[in-house]
Amino acid sequence: MTTISVPISREQGVFIDRLVKSGRAANKAHAVRLAIDSLEENELEDSFARALLESRQGKVLYGDPRKLIKKFSDKSTA
Repeated sequence: MTTISVPISREQGVFIDRLVKSGRAANKAHAVRLAIDSLEENELEDSFARALLESRQGKVLYGDPRKLIKKFSDKSTA
C-alpha cells in the first residue's frame, strides 16, 4: 500500500471528521479511501453513460461493453 500526504482545506477536514464520528468511516484514512473509491465509481459511471449515448447516436464503440458492466457490478458489490 502506498502512503501519500495531501494538504486539505479546513472544510474537508471537518467533513472527514464527521464521517469518522458518524461511524461511516473507521478512521481518517478510511474516509479518504471511500472518497477515492466514490470518485472512481463516478468516473466509471460517466464513462459508461458517454459510451451509451454515443452508441445511441450510432457511433462505433471499441472494446467490450460487457467487461465494463462486469467491472462496475463487481465494484458495487465490494
